Amino acid sequence: MSTDESVRRHAPATQRNRDPILAVLRRILPAQGLVLEIAAGTGEHAACFAGAMPGLTWQPTDLDPTAMPGIASWCDGVANVRPPLVLDVTRPDWPVDRADAVVCINMLHISPWTAGEATLRGAGRLLQSGGVLYLYGPYRRDGAHTAPSNAGFDATLRAQDASWGVRDLETVVATAAGVGLVHRETVEMPANNLSVIFAR
Repeated sequence: MSTDESVRRHAPATQRNRDPILAVLRRILPAQGLVLEIAAGTGEHAACFAGAMPGLTWQPTDLDPTAMPGIASWCDGVANVRPPLVLDVTRPDWPVDRADAVVCINMLHISPWTAGEATLRGAGRLLQSGGVLYLYGPYRRDGAHTAPSNAGFDATLRAQDASWGVRDLETVVATAAGVGLVHRETVEMPANNLSVIFAR
């Protein structure tokens, strides 16, 4: 992997949310197996989580080809991280054909819902029986935002792109059920975010 630190990108939220997310992942992920990370972004989460769980093989992916060098740089030296791959979830030809877990952090609200549906369908295809899908981010519950800050965030997102926005948790759960993913747990997280956990 690349050791060129100049290509690294940084997401400030990663420093704030990685430890609470890691605490949940330690509890729900298998001790061994392949984890597919969708929308790995900077690669900081991949480096942190894979480094903390050496029994897992971590496969970071992202839609943006220009993110690959930065992800590789962050993950340099973490033995259980595979080189990053480009993944457009809306395409049928995903670069992996199976996974023991799928992790997707802060994507559903900054992409069209068609991408969210495609993520759930793809996870339903890839996961083996007992496999885990982990989603993290802000959600509406019972049609309402969980905090004024999330309502403001939602308005900002929709102003940037009308197809973006904070999703209804119930819609996500129902869509997941339609592809064979059972909602196991929702965990309240800092900053009015949720960890939403499904199993195949």
